[in-house]
Amino acid sequence: MTNMKGKLSLLLVLVILFVVFVVVRFFIIDKQNEYGKIKIISSPTASVFLNSTFIGKTPFEDKYKVGEYLLKLIPEATASDTASWNGKVTVYKNSLTYVNRELGSSDIASAGEIFTTVKMTKKPQNSESGEIYVETEPQGAIVTLDGDEKGVAPALMENVLRGDHELSVFMPGFFRRTQKINVDPGFRVNAAFKLAIDKSSSFVKEPDDKTTTASISAGPDNRTYVKIRDNPQGWLRVREDGSIDATESARVKPGERYELLDEKTGWFKIKFNDNAEGLVSGEFAEGWVSSEYSSKE
Repeated sequence: MTNMKGKLSLLLVLVILFVVFVVVRFFIIDKQNEYGKIKIISSPTASVFLNSTFIGKTPFEDKYKVGEYLLKLIPEATASDTASWNGKVTVYKNSLTYVNRELGSSDIASAGEIFTTVKMTKKPQNSESGEIYVETEPQGAIVTLDGDEKGVAPALMENVLRGDHELSVFMPGFFRRTQKINVDPGFRVNAAFKLAIDKSSSFVKEPDDKTTTASISAGPDNRTYVKIRDNPQGWLRVREDGSIDATESARVKPGERYELLDEKTGWFKIKFNDNAEGLVSGEFAEGWVSSEYSSKE
């Protein structure tokens, strides 16, 4: 009887050790070994910095652990009249993050796109389809897929058949951006486009590169406010920086007002005024909102 109890105790210990091994193997070790790829191209050639560490020059492609990274591109010395670019990119497991930048003389003269592919959160209606989500800077660009207009950005296109497609965005006063993309069943392609201003166009007047803070008009309490306007989504993103590539901190409701701290082309920097009712999600002390769906008061 004692011998039987000893065998059962040994078996129980072995089962526990096996469970611990499975947990460590699949939830810890495997998590540490999750990788994706980053592919970066630019015009002109630029030095590539990831989290402030120099990793090479464009064109660049390599494997990195899953996570969010700060990417910076600095043009070669021969392109001294070309602006640098920096933004946040996310690497997903077994997926490619594609970054393409055309660096101009300033931010408004620069263009590019970032593409990532992620697994859809819900099962598609058609087993042979996926999704495409498009954001643009500035917001409101016309989105075209395979020659058919699909609305204005931000836009989600559902039930897109698998295979190659031509994705294009356009806004009067800016140069059109067009890219070939591939859609896999059950996956979403996230596309973030940055449009460059067309200086020859009569639709958009190029803003002065000088700071505009000094020209901000003050209200009765000696402060200027930004009011969130209505938009198709029913909320507006607050980002950590004035860029479509910057991380989202929160979402705010249309009709809410926030103190204006600074502004730059296409963006307002706002201060949170303890109005919890105005938050749809997230939290922030200071952040940037697109001027496409907000205005100064």
